Amino acid sequence: MAEGSPKDGNGSKESDSSNEGGLWSGIKSLLFGDNESTTLRQELEEALDEYDEEEQDEGAAAPAKGDLSAIERQMVRNLLHFSEHTVDDVAVPRADIIAIEEKASFADLAALFAEAGHSRIPVYRDTLDTIVGMVHIRDAFAILAGKSPVPDTLAPLIRQPLYVPESMGALDLLAEMRAKRTHLAIVLDEYSGTEGLLTFEDLVEEIVGDVEDEHDDAPEAMLVPLPGGLWEADARAELDDVAEEIDEKLGDIDEDVDTLGGLAFIIAGRVPEPGEILDHEQSGWKLEILASDGRRVSRLRLHPPVEALMDDED
Repeated sequence: MAEGSPKDGNGSKESDSSNEGGLWSGIKSLLFGDNESTTLRQELEEALDEYDEEEQDEGAAAPAKGDLSAIERQMVRNLLHFSEHTVDDVAVPRADIIAIEEKASFADLAALFAEAGHSRIPVYRDTLDTIVGMVHIRDAFAILAGKSPVPDTLAPLIRQPLYVPESMGALDLLAEMRAKRTHLAIVLDEYSGTEGLLTFEDLVEEIVGDVEDEHDDAPEAMLVPLPGGLWEADARAELDDVAEEIDEKLGDIDEDVDTLGGLAFIIAGRVPEPGEILDHEQSGWKLEILASDGRRVSRLRLHPPVEALMDDED
């Protein structure tokens, strides 16, 4: 009998499999064109999906020695999609930036380091749109330890961060931070104003997940329901989440804002003061400002439309 004939063990199976694969590839090429070939990214994602399905079917058994754990597989997924993000997608928004004015004293700087618990603090001139640099806590410690004299101004302590456009890819920024050994980047909008900031840790967390240390506060709910249909909200709450959780009309706005704090600023035309009540005409909801420091709003209370209150009473 000739070698490789249908009755010849493993050789015949491999030949048949090869022929079937070639036939199927030819059919796909004929129907869909050569562009339908899967990428390495897609193949990896499909393999991870298949593995997850198998693990669910077999139960939560411990992975075999040398195999990927659930945490490792999630990291691989995050890494596969990391290049799809821009710095604007992952940056700390402008409203949450903790910074110090260039004219502040060293005592003010030391107090802010103690309060914020950050290792780097941006320094601005007049407004956040003019960030002139940053101060590293290591330089402040040298002064507090008596190894350096207390400066009259912050100028001797100021280092230069990276300044990057909001459209820059997150992967590109990670590479540039590594190359320039800089751990803080200021994100600029199209008018060169400050849009946000990013640290090296922020980028790494996009891959490995949130990294919390002993200085991080426990996460608080952004939206908290209150009796009478009211809601108390963090100004950083995303409008998409507000629309989904409370009223879709609250997310109906033509301006380029993403948070409740931004919505309050747009309605008032300035940073509103504590105690002010703003009308959101599209929805009928009222935004009561609970906390504001003159630069940004931090907390609000949402009052439902009169119609909603009447419906609840009925």
